[in-house]
Parts: sequence; structure tokens; C-alpha cells
Amino acid sequence: MNRTALPRSRRIVPAVAVAAAAALTLAGCSSGSGGKKADEAANDISAGKANTPRMTIAMVTHAPSGDTFWDTIRKGAEAAAAKDNIKLIYSSDETAGDQANLVQNAIDQKVDGIAVTLAKPDALKAVVAKAEKAGIPVVGLNAGLSVWKQQGLLSFFGQDESVSGQALGDKINGTGAKHALCVIQAQGDVNLQERCDGVKKTFSGKTDVLYVNGTDMPSVKSTITAKLKQDGSIDEVVTLGAPIALTAVQAVSEAGSKAKIATFDLNKELTGAIENDSIQFAVDQQPYLQGYLAVDALWLYRNNGNYSGGGEAPVLTGPAFVDKSNVAKIAEYAAKGTR
Repeated sequence: MNRTALPRSRRIVPAVAVAAAAALTLAGCSSGSGGKKADEAANDISAGKANTPRMTIAMVTHAPSGDTFWDTIRKGAEAAAAKDNIKLIYSSDETAGDQANLVQNAIDQKVDGIAVTLAKPDALKAVVAKAEKAGIPVVGLNAGLSVWKQQGLLSFFGQDESVSGQALGDKINGTGAKHALCVIQAQGDVNLQERCDGVKKTFSGKTDVLYVNGTDMPSVKSTITAKLKQDGSIDEVVTLGAPIALTAVQAVSEAGSKAKIATFDLNKELTGAIENDSIQFAVDQQPYLQGYLAVDALWLYRNNGNYSGGGEAPVLTGPAFVDKSNVAKIAEYAAKGTR
């Protein structure tokens, strides 16, 4: 997609500020009834609502059913949509081919913008190109940092999974762990693989990878339990999602293992597990922010020609650690479903 004709911005311009500038321009050029309309528009803005024309945005993710992480992304997207006068169409499918079909459905509906996750980028490449050819701006979020520019997306919102994995590997070096088990709940998901690869890169001990079916928690539990019983030297379990981490707590207990647990991502229950020492810490990528920024970026592009990250750099939302030192505050937000 040609970016040369439009201005770029190194940071996201707050939507309210953009709308406020437009309202001030209207107020300066109007009189009589026009001034009244400008005043009404200004009132809308002061209430935190955009008075721009109604838009339709599709968000298409690879979310598996039952994973509360994606509820947080969706909640952020819905908050931005409500503020920006956007109709949000959210859909998801963990099967890459079906996710591509959902993107095609959005194209057929002639939406004004698409936000998409690229967990399996090769399967989405052709349909993303179709959207761009149709003149529909596309931004990426959560998964696809290594390919978003290659596929012509306007912006990307998420964390560098390799960097986050390396950070976790460094952190567990300080716990005295010697043998880590990194549990991947969706084989072929590039961002999950990058996390485990990052852990391997910096963790000074041995790292094994275990693949489980993240949509079947009884199976996840039994698979981790069996591995821990098979190899008593495993003293650290690294999971890549909050539901998997909470299931791993049960597996460690059932296996009679002394392994500790660290994880990526949060939910309300997981903050409680950190507070009671069932889980050491979590890597937070701020999914609410990913959903919010992806939708807001499309509004800014359509209404002001803005590019988040200047169209060249991703907008990173993580990683950050949540542990006993800060979990109490984070738990307040997690209770509201925004962390």
C-alpha cells in the first residue's frame, strides 16, 4: 500500500485531540446556526465521543474458544469503537484457513478497515493483499510482528515475542531453575514458538518444549502431568497463556512435582495465583491496549491520515513483568477485565 502521499506520525495522536482540533476549526468559520452546530459538536467531544461519520471496522483474530485473554483484546477494541463512532464487527477462528475466510467476509462487506492477527501469516497473506487491493486499510495486532511490513499493513500493535521470551529466560535464571519445560498450546503459531525460542536463548539451563492441545484443558493437564512424572529433573514450567498456567498448577500438584511455574499473559484468576505464590510471575503484553490501539489507529488513518509508528516501526505494548511486587495494583484492573 502506498504510504508516500499521507503524513506520518511517530506516536498515536489521541482521538479526542484530533476531533477537538476539527471542532475548533468549525467554530472559527461559522456563525448563527452553524455556530450552534459547532457548539454541539464540541459538547460531543468534551463527552469523549467522536462526531466523525460512522465507520465499520472488522477485527479478525485467531482466538481459540474459551481463552479469556481474547476477551480483554475485544473489550479494548469495543471501548475504542464506542469512542470513535465505529461499528465493530469482531470474529475469530483458530484455524488459519477459516480465519482467512473471515477476513474475506469483511472485504465482501466493504468495511472501512480491518484489524487482524497473523499467527500463521502465510495462510493470511493472500487475503490481506486482497483487502489492500480493495482499498481497505489493514493493521495488525498481537501476532505478526515479524511480517506486518512485508504484508503491507499500516501499523502493528503488540510485543516482540522473541524479546519477551528472552526476558523471561533471564528472569528464571535468577530463580535457580536448571531444567525448564516450555508448553506450547497451539503448534504452528509463530508467536508462541518465538516465545519458547527466546527462553531457550537466554535461560542458562536446559529447555524442553512440550506441545499440548490448548482447547482441551483435561488433555493439557494430563499431558503436563505425564511429562513431569516422566522427568523429575524439570524444575520450571513455562506456559504461554493464563488458562494453561492455571492448569499447570494442577498438573504440578498431581504429579507430585516441585517445579515452579512462570507464564505469559494474565487474567483475573492468574493475578490471584501470583498473590498466593502458585505462580511466580507473568509477562504482560497489555491485550486491552492492543485491541484499543488497533481500532483507534484505523479511525485516525481514515480521518486524519495518521500512521502509528510512522508506518515503519511497530507500537510495542509489552513485555512487562507482573509479580508479587506489583500484582495487587494490576489485580484491580484484571478484576475489571482490562488486564
